[in-house]
Amino acid sequence: MSNLVHPCILQSLPLLFFVPLLLLCASCQSGSVDLNPEDKASLLLFRSWLQDPSHGLSTWFGSNCTNWTGLVCQNHTGQVISINLRNMNLSGHVHPNLCNLLFLETLILSENSFTGQIPLCFGRLQNLKTLDLSHNRFGGVVPDSLMRLRQLKELTLNGNHGLGGVVPWWVGNFSTNLVKLDLGFNSFHGKIPESLFYSKSLKYLDLGNNYLTGDLHDFFQSLVFLNLSSNSFSGTLPCFSASVQSLNVLNLAVNSIVGGIPTCIASLEELTHLNLSFNHLNYAISPRLVFSEKLLALDLSFNDLSGPLPTKIAETTEKAGLVFLDLSHNCFSGGIPLKITELKSLQALFLSHNLLTGEIPARIGNLTYLQVIDISHNLLSGSIPLNIVGCFQLLALVINSNNLSGQIQPELDALDSLKVLDISNNGISGEIPLTLAGCKSLEIVDFSSNNLSGNLNDAITKWSNLKYLSLARNKFSGSLPSWLFAFEEIQMMDFSGNKFSGLVPDGNFNISFEFSNGDARQLAAEPFLVIRNVEIKISVLVVDNSELSFSYHLSSTAGIDLSDNLLHGEIPHGLFGLQGLEYLNLSYNFLEGQVPSLEKMQCLRALDLSHNTLSGQIPGNISRLKDLILLNFSYNSFSGFVPQKEGYRRFPGAFAGNPDLCVESTRVKCDSANLPAVQGKSFEETDGPISVWIFCVSAFVSFYFGIVTLFCSTRARSYLLQTKV
Repeated sequence: MSNLVHPCILQSLPLLFFVPLLLLCASCQSGSVDLNPEDKASLLLFRSWLQDPSHGLSTWFGSNCTNWTGLVCQNHTGQVISINLRNMNLSGHVHPNLCNLLFLETLILSENSFTGQIPLCFGRLQNLKTLDLSHNRFGGVVPDSLMRLRQLKELTLNGNHGLGGVVPWWVGNFSTNLVKLDLGFNSFHGKIPESLFYSKSLKYLDLGNNYLTGDLHDFFQSLVFLNLSSNSFSGTLPCFSASVQSLNVLNLAVNSIVGGIPTCIASLEELTHLNLSFNHLNYAISPRLVFSEKLLALDLSFNDLSGPLPTKIAETTEKAGLVFLDLSHNCFSGGIPLKITELKSLQALFLSHNLLTGEIPARIGNLTYLQVIDISHNLLSGSIPLNIVGCFQLLALVINSNNLSGQIQPELDALDSLKVLDISNNGISGEIPLTLAGCKSLEIVDFSSNNLSGNLNDAITKWSNLKYLSLARNKFSGSLPSWLFAFEEIQMMDFSGNKFSGLVPDGNFNISFEFSNGDARQLAAEPFLVIRNVEIKISVLVVDNSELSFSYHLSSTAGIDLSDNLLHGEIPHGLFGLQGLEYLNLSYNFLEGQVPSLEKMQCLRALDLSHNTLSGQIPGNISRLKDLILLNFSYNSFSGFVPQKEGYRRFPGAFAGNPDLCVESTRVKCDSANLPAVQGKSFEETDGPISVWIFCVSAFVSFYFGIVTLFCSTRARSYLLQTKV
């Protein structure tokens, strides 16, 4: 009998050995952890005080800890060591029995609607390493009992606007393990406690968006993240020398910091984001202030910095360099340095609202990653460089309010991703090139206040996503095209101050005006100026090391402005049927005929039909237009009388220059027997039997005379006989 074992049996032995082991591991993974009964009772009491409309805590039953949403328990004891209920739509007060979970290491209740004060008993949770109560509705002050949390590494209380008082004196030295302290977006006031400047373990400190005051001091620990923005800190910029090799983010925006920018700031070797905007920094930028290639975002906007733009602001390599640069709203002068065109990684460039002169650098097209260029409100001259088409990823080109001249180059159609194009308030001439039809992504177009001329061509029809279009104050001529009101997403259209002639187009009223945000409703001091005010805010956010998030906000009333042209004929009824329209200006034309009914224009806030040759009676029912704050029918040929009860007394001077029109007031009475009344009836009146009888009689008489006239006409009679045959 052979002692040899068959090779197949040898090969199967390892498998046989591991099968029980695998089964054992599987049973471990699928096995339950029994929740400690005392902890379970405390959790159920905690839940009993909460509103849970999303039923996120509906799994809190039974004894298996792994089935309870947001809980982690110790394997052997079943005691709760972690609770994470982030963004579960919970509200209510925190039950004090939650503090009986003495082995708790992590407590996260963020992004809910918890109310009341932070429980004093949280000080009993002495094993806590992470406490996150951010973005709730906690109020009061931070309880001193939290100083007993000696093991705490992260304390996050931001976004509780009712939470305030002074920052606790002990917050910098109660835990030698504290790495992160976030008290941003609260209501803290007073000064930063001295202990925070010396907390050696601290790496992440956010005190932004509070009411803190005092001089800005240096910190004596190696911070990685420091945000003190949107407070009232004063003094000059420290060097943050203790964080030379660690600090990544430094945000001191929206304070009252004065003086110059010290060159030692550039020695922060690891700095990636620096925001010093909205302060009172002044003087010129030293040529020795050159940041490392690790800097991604630099914002020095809204200060009083002067002198020339820095020739070199940061080092750059093929793979690293500035992504975002904002030097806008300062007093910089001189030309745009060519060195800026060497920042190959740049995606957003803001130089607006300065005193810059000279021409736009021709080599700006070398910045192939650029998405936003805003060099508006300067003294730049010359023409738009053709090389700008090299910025083929451009989303916004804002060069308005300069001294630019020349023409719009046909080659700009290469910028087919462009959403915002603003060249207004310059001296640009010529016609709109047909090739611009290639810019199909355009949403905001402002060509106003230039010397552009010619007829409107069909290139504009390709901008199907248009929300705002202004050609105002140019030299355009010819008839308004039939497609004028065909843009479905348009919010504001301004063709005023040109030489357009012919009729106002009737038809293709596809405008929805659903994009009105009504931001200007709260401003009532100068109604006409407010209503015409248009504001475009471009926002750029550095998402990560190499990407930007681009967005814009258009603040404008939903309106149409065709004023100050050479238009004639009647006002199309369809124009007065645009229910979302808030602003309509047809003044200073040669329009004639009667004004259509205002009945459908329930959102109307401003209507200007002055300085035309409109006739007939004033439309009634004005009392129903509750939002109307500006009305001007002056200098026309209206007749009849306007009863005082119609609601027009809100608009003094609205009917001046209409000699055949009588406007009733407390001092002026009109002879209604000799003057036709305002057409329509006020919504406060009801039809009576007399008015119905008059209507029937007038309808019968009109019909009778119409028939007689028709059959007395030889041409009409022969036409009727022919059609019968």
